[in-house]
Amino acid sequence: MDESRLTSTSMNEVLERFKAGKPAALSRGISIVENQRDGFEAFLHAAMQTKLQGRRIGLTGPPGAGKSSLVALLTEFYISQGERVGVLAVDPTSPQTGGALLGDRIRMNDIAIDENVFIRSMATRGSLGGLAATTKEILDLMDCFGFDRLLAETVGVGQTEFEIARAVDTVVVVLVPESGDSIQAMKAGLMEIADIFIVNKADRPGSDKLVKEVRQAIHLRSGHNFKGFAGHHGPVIEVHDTAELNELDDELGWEPLVLKTNALTGEGIQELTQAIESHEEWIQGSGELQKRRKLRTEVRIREVMHRELVNRSIASRTVNKILTKRVEAVLSGHATPYSVAMELVDQFLEKDQ
Repeated sequence: MDESRLTSTSMNEVLERFKAGKPAALSRGISIVENQRDGFEAFLHAAMQTKLQGRRIGLTGPPGAGKSSLVALLTEFYISQGERVGVLAVDPTSPQTGGALLGDRIRMNDIAIDENVFIRSMATRGSLGGLAATTKEILDLMDCFGFDRLLAETVGVGQTEFEIARAVDTVVVVLVPESGDSIQAMKAGLMEIADIFIVNKADRPGSDKLVKEVRQAIHLRSGHNFKGFAGHHGPVIEVHDTAELNELDDELGWEPLVLKTNALTGEGIQELTQAIESHEEWIQGSGELQKRRKLRTEVRIREVMHRELVNRSIASRTVNKILTKRVEAVLSGHATPYSVAMELVDQFLEKDQ
């Protein structure tokens, strides 16, 4: 694949401006990818001629948990450290209108005007897993643009919203004291993707109880005594220095940290940034980062291959001709959907060689 497969002069112009570091070109490039315009994969191929190395942090949690406020505070912190930050917020699509309230730019209005910040909201458009269909590709595009940090905020928490773990390096799960089903959600698999748990709106009743429940769930899952475990009314997290954290990681691997925050007051944000830094140090030192990025790349290749095979098979005259004929065989009981499907696959792959 090369740049000659780009389908329009305007797409080539966007690509040149993208390579020149123009934020407006990044916005247009994202639109090209999000809408899957003809030639968008060639555009991505041409844009991604660089190593992906931005540090990726994903935040997920139930609606109203304060994810956007936490993202805004994290963004402020990272730009204060001289970093460039890209924010991608995924909002649910209305099943009735097909639209989405892309309100994260409104909530982050104070930081949106900073030249070192780029904020983009996108709708799920019916895609499951907490992400939109092209979220991973857009994160790749933003990474290629040169952001030091990529913050991805996803749709709520449920049994299917684990795609974020395949898109980022560090997963932060945000809960609130009112999350009555939070432990059930964790039993459904959330424990497997969370690197850090945040109990936000910690000034509300029940926050200490939720912290204790999450810690106990972590403790039971790991089968180890949780170092620094605090009682119901004790401190939420004992701040370890890096050496102590690394020593614990060497023994047990990474166990999710549990912190309390209040995004309105900024309480706990320093501890959150320290926890993220500690996790980044662990995944780099343990080799886990390389493993995650290797798996992420493999998954991306498989996803692109799957999409291309599906699109080509749908457009194939040979496949459609056989399909039309073989439907009657299935209805008459002389074939099954499975035998016909295998026949179509064999015919398509042979024809495509």
